Amino acid sequence: MRKLTGALCLGLFAAMSTPALAADIAVLDWRQALLESDDAQQSMNELQNQIGSQQQEAEALGQEVQQLQQRLQRDGATMSESQRQEAVQELQEKGGRFQQLRSQVIQARQQSEQQFMQQAQPRLESAVDQIMARHDIEVLVDRNGVIQAKGDLLDVTDEVTEILNSSN
Repeated sequence: MRKLTGALCLGLFAAMSTPALAADIAVLDWRQALLESDDAQQSMNELQNQIGSQQQEAEALGQEVQQLQQRLQRDGATMSESQRQEAVQELQEKGGRFQQLRSQVIQARQQSEQQFMQQAQPRLESAVDQIMARHDIEVLVDRNGVIQAKGDLLDVTDEVTEILNSSN
């Protein structure tokens, strides 16, 4: 009985330690596949058209705020009290508007990304299923999660992008 149990354990251990064939495992950078898709590029262009003016205004205000801060640091000691108060008030107003615009741009970007991901997820899953079937892949791993591999693993990122672009 011990010999049988030992033989079964040895067989199980050997089966578990058998290395997977390279064709059985592939890698995918799903973020890259999505971001390089035509739909993602279109979504980013639409977002840029939507928030471009706010983003430019925020950048300009950011530079003005930085210049005001530098001016106050450099010349604050030599300014009259009224000049200093006026500069501080301007700094606060522009800083507040900068923060408001920045928040609006970030919120619009996050909403756009979330909406794109919700729309793209089913198509991404379908593309992944097609690739796995085409290459007889049993395990698909995030390319960025692979620490080390003996030899090259099949990278299907570009193929997934092609499928995403062809399903428009």
